[in-house]
Amino acid sequence: MPELFELSRPDDYLVRLAASDLGRGYKTLATTELDLHEGHAVLDLGCGPGADLPAYAAAVGPSGSVLGLDHDAGAVTRARALVHDLATVRVEEADVHRLDLSDGSVDRAHTDRVLQHVADPALVLAETFRVLRPGGRAVLAEPDWGTLVVDGPDAATSDAYGRFVVEQVVRNGRIGRGLTRLAEWTGFVVERVIPVTAVFRDVREADQVLGLARVARRAVEAGYLRERAEARWTEHLATQPFFASVTLFLVVADRPLP
Repeated sequence: MPELFELSRPDDYLVRLAASDLGRGYKTLATTELDLHEGHAVLDLGCGPGADLPAYAAAVGPSGSVLGLDHDAGAVTRARALVHDLATVRVEEADVHRLDLSDGSVDRAHTDRVLQHVADPALVLAETFRVLRPGGRAVLAEPDWGTLVVDGPDAATSDAYGRFVVEQVVRNGRIGRGLTRLAEWTGFVVERVIPVTAVFRDVREADQVLGLARVARRAVEAGYLRERAEARWTEHLATQPFFASVTLFLVVADRPLP
């Protein structure tokens, strides 16, 4: 079944996800919720290869500015290549736990599947709050991998697969459900929480986002699944009508005025 499943994560994973129907859908919603206006200064934390930066630059116009930050040098290089002709956009390599920005220096901030990976989400939120001006807004798009369901031949194998994703694959696997609490602890006023549930009916499409077979193989190596159960589960995904879903939450959080 190798033609159905990718056995290693592709280098263009983030670009491909951004270009998918799922990626375009929730990214458009996040951009709408940012409520960008001419002249705004926008901060994209963990910008990756820069998929969102051109849209932000168009929205804030020539009097605005867009700063993309990422810890990965390769992602920064790709983002810079993407926006090289946009004078209002800058991309820098940085640690999002420690922002080299002045207090109250940006109007809008954004994360997209970033807090699920960072060492200290609360610290990143505190830094985001600090650099936002009073009245500024952050839109935080984060999945909750505890919501992942995959229809398999038996519940025990699918549940074990899900536990592996939450406990071993993603550092902060349940960040989606805790994000509103963390934002409010930081001082944000959470205006809205918008759930976006991705439903997959095509196994190839799902594998391109979820990495089904390669993650299942890692689950065997980590002791979450037995070899026979993993083989039966993967065969079921490949040969039976497919269903999987996972929910991402858009948290719209404002820094209140004094």
